[in-house]
Amino acid sequence: QVQLVESGGGLVQAGGSLRLSCAASGRTFRFYAMGWFRQAPGKERDFVAAISTSGGSTSYADSVKGRFTISRDNAKNTVYLQMNSLKPEDTAVYYCAAGPYLSWSETMYNYWGQGTQVTVSS
Repeated sequence: QVQLVESGGGLVQAGGSLRLSCAASGRTFRFYAMGWFRQAPGKERDFVAAISTSGGSTSYADSVKGRFTISRDNAKNTVYLQMNSLKPEDTAVYYCAAGPYLSWSETMYNYWGQGTQVTVSS
């Protein structure tokens, strides 16, 4: 069982930056691939980024490539999402998730956090 708690969301102006954190409970964090997803009002939840267990492999949605960076610290049981050059269309609730494999599909993730709101003003 893994419990995930996101933090770091907030209100930021377009062009600004935020760093999201997702803290995991338990000693098995290092065995899980981690993903970030987001859901804007009235829309489906979309893939943002994912990272392998070791951190050696990452994957990004085209919409965030070059602006967002996913990383993890297995010693701290934490995964991060550094978001730069934020745009109003990045406004959403951001969720972190844990699963056995790096994947774009939310069905591959077994554990989810409660989400953190990111709002980007124009």
